Amino acid sequence: MIEKNIINMINKKLTILIILYEEKNELIKKCLDKIKNFKIIIIDNANDKELKKKIFLNYKIYKYFLNKKNVGFSKAANQGILQCDTEYLLLLGGADCFITYEDINELIIAKEKYKDCFLTSPTFVDANGNYTYNGGPFYEDGAKNEPLINDGDVCTNTVLTSTILFRVEDIKNIGMFDEQFFLYFLDDDLCRRIKKLKKSVIQVFKSKPVHQSGQLKIKNPLKKIFFRNYYYDYEELYYFYKNKIHNKRYFELKKKAPKFIIKMIINFIIIRPKKFVYYFAKILAFFKFQRLIK
Repeated sequence: MIEKNIINMINKKLTILIILYEEKNELIKKCLDKIKNFKIIIIDNANDKELKKKIFLNYKIYKYFLNKKNVGFSKAANQGILQCDTEYLLLLGGADCFITYEDINELIIAKEKYKDCFLTSPTFVDANGNYTYNGGPFYEDGAKNEPLINDGDVCTNTVLTSTILFRVEDIKNIGMFDEQFFLYFLDDDLCRRIKKLKKSVIQVFKSKPVHQSGQLKIKNPLKKIFFRNYYYDYEELYYFYKNKIHNKRYFELKKKAPKFIIKMIINFIIIRPKKFVYYFAKILAFFKFQRLIK
């Protein structure tokens, strides 16, 4: 068990920021039960007023913001960072990470141990204790959804921004999150900027919270199809463009765009909504990117 004086020290220097969007109540409860004695900021991108009432009945929350529309992960994260008044901030990109005092303490220890460290992130495990993915190579270098398994801390290229700890002053100094990234590729983009400063990103071996990863938290099936294709395609194109990396995907989409338009129209006429939304999202992403680069 972690000593009480260490808990008090952590509480004075740390705020936890949680970004919510259509989370399951049982996950929120499980997450908050682990961290209920911390200073917590919640940004809810689903504008769920009933959820806010339930949370305030059971937990002491420092600040709680209801966004009238889903502004995306990056904008919500920046919104929370600007509200933080402690040295450190632990960012949780949802209620699906069940992190303890011990896990958080290990993140802070590692952050202060490595002089060139910009941010720390835990080693994720699933409910059965098996290691799960939390970073590795950059996307363009052939990233695979495989866990980094080591006997100690790892200096890695990128980690998932779903659970990261950093100094608030540091993240402000590099411009925080790029709000062009609504949901995807913001991990790699942030870590690329950190690497350019010759700072390190550390995955901490002794910090092992349970993380239920990989699920897009959207209840509406058509909306889920749209998110996966529109935001992913646009943000992939933007990520490559911003970082001056050759991108075959742009030329592939440019070649396929006329066929996608025809298929979209056909699926609209024959009333196949899932296929229609799929092609509509991809076309919209492509033309949004076209406008950006002109």
